Amino acid sequence: MTAADSRAEYERRMHRVLEAIDQRLDQALDLASLAAVAHFSPYHFHRVFAAWMGETLGDYLRRRRIEQAASRLAAQPRLSVLQAALSVGFGSGEAFTRAFKARFGCAPSAWRAQRKSDQSIGSFDPARPRGGRSRSHRSGSRASAMNVRLIEREPVRVAYMRHVGRYGEPVSRFWQDQVAPWMATDGLMGHARYGIGHDDASVTDPAQCRYDACVEVDATYVPSGRALTTTLPGGRYAVMAFKGTGAQIALAWARLLGEWLPSSHLQLDMRPCLECYPVGSSFNAKTGVFDCELCIPVAPL
Repeated sequence: MTAADSRAEYERRMHRVLEAIDQRLDQALDLASLAAVAHFSPYHFHRVFAAWMGETLGDYLRRRRIEQAASRLAAQPRLSVLQAALSVGFGSGEAFTRAFKARFGCAPSAWRAQRKSDQSIGSFDPARPRGGRSRSHRSGSRASAMNVRLIEREPVRVAYMRHVGRYGEPVSRFWQDQVAPWMATDGLMGHARYGIGHDDASVTDPAQCRYDACVEVDATYVPSGRALTTTLPGGRYAVMAFKGTGAQIALAWARLLGEWLPSSHLQLDMRPCLECYPVGSSFNAKTGVFDCELCIPVAPL
């Protein structure tokens, strides 16, 4: 095995661990069980994780739980602080509040009130940076005009490449400079694509934000280069069609999460939000206009 092959194997194993953490944030997660996911010795796993991620396993778990809860508090106005705490694995509201204060410098309720007054929720976008304040357009008539449908998605096997760092233009360059050549080499240009921003750039340090550029593949596909494979979970999703530019999609995400979701009697669950680019999706290189489907995973409130 070459050094490149060895590093690729470490990357595959660590991605499995991060995926397992995101899927089970509401459960007890211990070093031994996560080491088993990665097929590493529990004795050495904490050192491997810290060296790879730049933070200890305990610090990473705490950060992900707090950031996930913060995103939920911002996107779901009727969600209580205790509900947010329990949904990401904290045993009590008091423990959550202490950890939240240590991360953000204020209590969860005060943090949410400040975001609301700043209209920050109006520019939430799980896959792009925050471009200053934007109007939230919360009128009932505007919310009712949104064409959102509920669908059941089947699980989908995808190959993906991961970008870590700022969203926005760096992600566009990532698709053009790295993802497109890989897709062309592996004969994937005619396949459905997905964009997954795992982190909210208004909550997570932009340098730590993770974005997966995914392409639908069949069971026989063997990834090349840096590409990895995973399965996007199926289940119930709320879907809204979008057509516009990259600068406009943040408002579309904001309306879906900030207007439609709170009045839907539904809530987000632990699955990631998706931008789905079906076969035949268009992109105008001159105007920058493209179309896709914004998909949020939902469960009963």
